[in-house]
Amino acid sequence: MPAAKSRLLLASTSVYRAELLHKLRLTFDCIAPQITEDVCVGESPSDRALRLAQAKAAAVAVQAAGATVIGSDQVAACAGELLHKPGSQMQQRAHLLRASGQTLSFHTAVCVIDAAGAAHCHLDHTVCQLRQLTADDVDRYVAAEPALDCAGGFRIEALGITLFDQVRSDDPSALIGLPLIAVSRILRTCGWRLP
Repeated sequence: MPAAKSRLLLASTSVYRAELLHKLRLTFDCIAPQITEDVCVGESPSDRALRLAQAKAAAVAVQAAGATVIGSDQVAACAGELLHKPGSQMQQRAHLLRASGQTLSFHTAVCVIDAAGAAHCHLDHTVCQLRQLTADDVDRYVAAEPALDCAGGFRIEALGITLFDQVRSDDPSALIGLPLIAVSRILRTCGWRLP
């Protein structure tokens, strides 16, 4: 099916992923993938991210034959422990204090299922060095930017950048939740016209 006639769907309700995908100036719809995000014992963070990205894309693709579907997931870890979305300012503060001075790993996977049903996957790994934070640093950041829906408890694209000594990544958009370099490459492979 020509890309011009294919519908583009983002298998996500994340406002961050939608904002990123809008940067490609494509028309798309967001559909909640309705999957469970259970933890599998012994599964690595990268394997979990890839499994969930594939599951999200597949869940939406079965509802929309002939559409191109993008699924993505991000798993964060610090010292072997998964970092979840804090959900409260108290948890955000605890996350940041526990991770102070530590190296954080973010595994961001994307799976694009094309109009013919073929899956194209990519995994990005971003390494972040959190600077040594004082309790006062954390309190001021949490008060200024309650990033309750972000893994690790910060927004790197905003004030959260001040918390870091270093960020190493092949794709800076991956840390926000959707690796746009890979998405662009995959969509071009699938026949979508991008600059």
